[in-house]
Amino acid sequence: METNQSFANDRRVALVGGGAGGIGSACAAALLSSGHRVVLAGRTEKTLAETASALGDDAEFVVCDLADPDAAADAVARVRERHGTLDVVVANAGGPAPGTVFDVPAKQWHHDLDLLVVGPLALMGAALPSMAERGFGRVVVITSTAVRQPQPGLAASTVLRSATTSAAKLAAREYADRGVTVNCVAVGATLTERRLEVVRSRAGTAGVDVAAAMAEDLAVIPAGRAAEPREIAAAVAFLASPEAGYVNGTVLTVDGGRTESPA
Repeated sequence: METNQSFANDRRVALVGGGAGGIGSACAAALLSSGHRVVLAGRTEKTLAETASALGDDAEFVVCDLADPDAAADAVARVRERHGTLDVVVANAGGPAPGTVFDVPAKQWHHDLDLLVVGPLALMGAALPSMAERGFGRVVVITSTAVRQPQPGLAASTVLRSATTSAAKLAAREYADRGVTVNCVAVGATLTERRLEVVRSRAGTAGVDVAAAMAEDLAVIPAGRAAEPREIAAAVAFLASPEAGYVNGTVLTVDGGRTESPA
C-alpha cells in the first residue's frame, strides 16, 4: 500500500473508502469543510492522487483494496501510524453488478461478499477499539435504500448490504458507551456513474432506451430528481460530527422520499 504526504495530528482524521470519486470524494470534501484531515482509500493510485490534489493540502491517500480484510486493517494501521489517530471512518465501496437473486453467479456472490460485508467488517474491527480507548469515534457505512425496500434487480446489493447494516447495528451496541457511534446512510438515486450503470441495466432488461428508463426511475422519486453527491455527503458529515453523539445504530435514508416505508 502506498501513501502520500504527512500531517501533524492536531485535528480529527477521517479515512474515506472509495474516495477517488462519486459519493466518496464528496464525503471527503464535506469532512474537509468541517475541519477534518482526510485520507482517501481506493485501488487506483492515479485517480486517488488526482482527487487528493483537487481537494487540497489537507487531503492525502492510501492505495489499497478495502475488500481485502488484511488490506483494510493495514490501511487503518498506516493512518494511525502517520497521524497518531483515526477518528472517523466512512465505509464506502462501489456497488455490485445488477442482477436478480437467482441470476447472480456464485462467483459474484463471493466477490461481492468481500466487497460489501467482509471488508467493511474488517475496517470496523480495526478502527473501533482504538476509537473506544480514546473516547471518541465515528463510523459511517454507506449502504442503499435497497436494505429498506428490496430492489429485485439489485439482488446482491440488497442482500449483502442488509447484512452489513445488521453488523453495523451490532457494532454500535458494543461500543456505544465509549463515545463511539456506528451508523448507516442508505443512499437512493444519486448522480454517479453507478446510477448510470443501474439504469442502463434496467433499460436493457426492459428493452427500452436509457432515456426512457431514466424518466421511469425519476417518476417514482417524490423529489423528482436524483441526489447530488454533496447531499449524501452532508448527511455523512453530520453523523461524523460531535453533535451526532446520541445518534447511534441507525439508518439515515437519503433518497428524496422514494422509500415507501415510514420507518
